[in-house]
Amino acid sequence: MDAFLQQFFNIDILMEAMPLLMRGLWITAQLCVAVVGLGLVGGLFVALASISQRRWLKYPAIIYVDIFRALPPLVLLVFVYSGLPFAGLNLTPFAAVVVAFLLNNSSYYGEVYRAGLQSVPNGQREAARASGLSETQTLIHVILPQAIRNVLPDLLSNTIEVVKLTSLASVVSLAELLYTANMARSITYNATPLVAAALIYLALLWPLVRLVSRYQRPLAI
Repeated sequence: MDAFLQQFFNIDILMEAMPLLMRGLWITAQLCVAVVGLGLVGGLFVALASISQRRWLKYPAIIYVDIFRALPPLVLLVFVYSGLPFAGLNLTPFAAVVVAFLLNNSSYYGEVYRAGLQSVPNGQREAARASGLSETQTLIHVILPQAIRNVLPDLLSNTIEVVKLTSLASVVSLAELLYTANMARSITYNATPLVAAALIYLALLWPLVRLVSRYQRPLAI
């Protein structure tokens, strides 16, 4: 038992590795803000294009969603970071992760938004237009609030998956939480930093998981 605790829950090694883990956590936090924020905005534009009556918007959006939902995020990340330089486009690890995840996440967020937009009865749009609101005002003030409320659990669930996927950034040597934890493990020859990283992810994501459950429970009744 003592050997197990020394290997996985060594307090001295944890204190030694903590500054490195905190730097990695800061990079992870920046990455999550960028990826989730851009994904939410990009997904909304993808959704609006996919339900548009204009074919030159609708069909490219549908193709975009199909392609980037089918491509594994890791393959897409490696291609953006290691493949684009052959085309003369060199991205930093942070930028490569943001671009790759934007392409992937916006397609998933787009499908969630699309389901929400289509769940709003058409009568809501007609009533808003009849009251004098423009098409844009109707979308912003009437349709979107209802659509987002209808799919909020799905948006939150997708966000949890996005945050977990940021650990893939270690593949391109971005010094986020998992990368720094693995560095600390290789230096100390001890698994405690990896356990600490797992507990940090748990502390970050568990409140979101509970929030999703809270919203899903009334829908199931």
